Amino acid sequence: MTMTRLDLTGLKCPLPALKTRKALQSLQAGERLEVRCTDPLAVIDIPNLIRETGDRVEILDRSDRGILFLIEKATAAE
Repeated sequence: MTMTRLDLTGLKCPLPALKTRKALQSLQAGERLEVRCTDPLAVIDIPNLIRETGDRVEILDRSDRGILFLIEKATAAE
């Protein structure tokens, strides 16, 4: 399973969600994307984006240093 890492620290809304959407377009089903953000709105924006795309998201870490998301690209059957 392939893991792609995306460091979006320092970017403000809406850039983290837009760059995450673009990165997801290049992934194949089952591949994972790790996204690191510092924008507090990303905790709302990125899960909403993933709800739209039908993929899966999990917040691995949420601290003063930022937010770490793990996103898995859904398979075509899902």
